[in-house]
Amino acid sequence: MFEKYSKRKLVGSSITTVVSLSLVLFMLGLLGIIVLNTRKLSDNLKENIGIQLILNENAKEVDVQHLSKVLDASDYVKSTKLVTKEDAAKRLQDDLGEDFINFLGYNPLLPSINIHLKAAYANTDSLVWIEKDILESKLIKEFVYQKSLVSMINENVEKISLVILIFSGLLMVIALALINNTIRLSIYSKRFIIKTMQLVGATQGFVRRPFVLKGIKHGIYGAVIAILMLVAVLYFAQKQLPELAELQDETMLINLFGLVILIGIIISWISTSLAVRKYLRLKSDDLYY
Repeated sequence: MFEKYSKRKLVGSSITTVVSLSLVLFMLGLLGIIVLNTRKLSDNLKENIGIQLILNENAKEVDVQHLSKVLDASDYVKSTKLVTKEDAAKRLQDDLGEDFINFLGYNPLLPSINIHLKAAYANTDSLVWIEKDILESKLIKEFVYQKSLVSMINENVEKISLVILIFSGLLMVIALALINNTIRLSIYSKRFIIKTMQLVGATQGFVRRPFVLKGIKHGIYGAVIAILMLVAVLYFAQKQLPELAELQDETMLINLFGLVILIGIIISWISTSLAVRKYLRLKSDDLYY
């Protein structure tokens, strides 16, 4: 009867530990997804900032095509699009709702190349030297972009990133404390077993090994459950908001899930080792307090 009770108690303790680990790791994984998607969303915003390179009217088509290819091959440009005088006129006619060319008798618009920068270069400091570099070409007349928009996006991204970083740090500390306390309570219930093994001559390494291995298993089980919960949350979130699918990166998610498993293993390993070592150092009389 006592053996059944003890076994049931140990199983219950293991289940509690795994469930606690999985919930904490789920929170950490969810925060990781939010952080990564926030970064990706900010990158998308930056990469959608349009820059218009107004070309000289006498620019030859061959030279313009060559310039477009050079820009495409540069480190800071994500994409380019050539807009001819005719394309620009058609777009303006659609916006105005009337044919201004017939009214003026000619097309006053100049050809241009619309470019989008890579996120890392879409900031005020980089745009200063990029503008200087691009304007060295004699084909380009003007370098046009909304400076206020660039500044506003970068300032807001920095503020949001700082808030998320602080929140992430606090949650990480809380999560580590919760996991550590859960494992310590689990080891506390086995403190008499630990001391008994030590009294019959078992070395500290021998006593610690099975507990650490079990702790690592709990960490892996908890991480797997947390990953399954994260997959379910992502699935239902994308069902409600299909636009979220565009932000998802499979490689990023796989790396994040791998990190969740690694965190589960490392925290369980360290916390279990420290908890067991504590009870190995205690005197027999102190085990009752």
